[in-house]
Amino acid sequence: MTKKDLITIIIPTYNEEKFIQKCLQSVQSFLLPKDIKIEIIVIDGGSKDNTTEIVLNMIEQDKRIVLLDNPKKIQAVALNIGISKSNGEWILRLDAHAMYPSDYLKLCFETAIRTNADNVGGLIITQPGGTGYQASLVQALTTHIFGVGNSGFRTGISEGEVDTVPFGFFNRDVFEKIGYFDERLIRAQDYEFNKRIKNNGGKIWLNPGIVAQYYNQKSILKFLEKQILKEAPYNAYMWYLVPYTFAYRHAITGVFATGVLGGLALSLVSPVIKFLFLSVMALYFIVAFVSAVQQAKRFKKPLHILTLPISFFLYHIIHGIGVLTGFFRLATGTSPIQKIKEPWEGYGSYRIKLNKSLKK
Repeated sequence: MTKKDLITIIIPTYNEEKFIQKCLQSVQSFLLPKDIKIEIIVIDGGSKDNTTEIVLNMIEQDKRIVLLDNPKKIQAVALNIGISKSNGEWILRLDAHAMYPSDYLKLCFETAIRTNADNVGGLIITQPGGTGYQASLVQALTTHIFGVGNSGFRTGISEGEVDTVPFGFFNRDVFEKIGYFDERLIRAQDYEFNKRIKNNGGKIWLNPGIVAQYYNQKSILKFLEKQILKEAPYNAYMWYLVPYTFAYRHAITGVFATGVLGGLALSLVSPVIKFLFLSVMALYFIVAFVSAVQQAKRFKKPLHILTLPISFFLYHIIHGIGVLTGFFRLATGTSPIQKIKEPWEGYGSYRIKLNKSLKK
């Protein structure tokens, strides 16, 4: 039996000693809607730093906080553990790598009531994950449309229906209707779930007044490593598992990488292709330079004019290679998601039903 006057807040963690205390303190400062209480469930994937010690110390002062274990160390599993243990009529999924203003929860709740949406979210304001220059470079890279495309919750968007939002404020009914998060997806599980909501006739609503401060990687190397090993391949895996999740903005880097690698190879045998390839690359770097100037002015970092163009290129080519790697592993049957069974009974038939409905 769930409590209609209770909101469950779920926070997966793994080695978050740098951020978890500030994250939880921001949650403790939430302004609550009238007659509403909260419970805070932290699900830890076996942190090897001081994350759990910090959480346990905070539990001593605030009994609303509960710490659970996530032995599989996968974020989707953590979310499903939190949902299954939750008692609230509403569920707010948060990230430990972020901080939230005091009106965050209240605005989520009011927006959900006003719009009758199945999932509500807002904007991410990306902050540097460290004090060094590289952290500010990652911030600039991920906050420009040339870098991340039409990812509205990162670059700004008007209020209305969207295909996805960061984190998410859900009525728990949605989990009973369409299932939990897909545990085969180490990455992209939020996007897949949001697309499942949409394809089941549900509504996802973005209110730009809802804002979270998110801390990105502190070095360009760590950022690019995450793209090629996790983010990009799991886009391909997600499309394979659930084709209705395909989005052009996620695939464009794969096309870019194919064009660059193919253009380099064919330029060796065809002067015409060489000319076209160099012309396209020149245009790319002109746009990259203009974007870099804009970001240098925005963040008051003149060095961005020199470093951002090459950073844009490295991001796009490495992400694209990651997407192609994902396709290659799928084609050869070596992808991790092909070795895992359906996450819960009936999920496969549910996906088949959705795919048939989309073909009509």
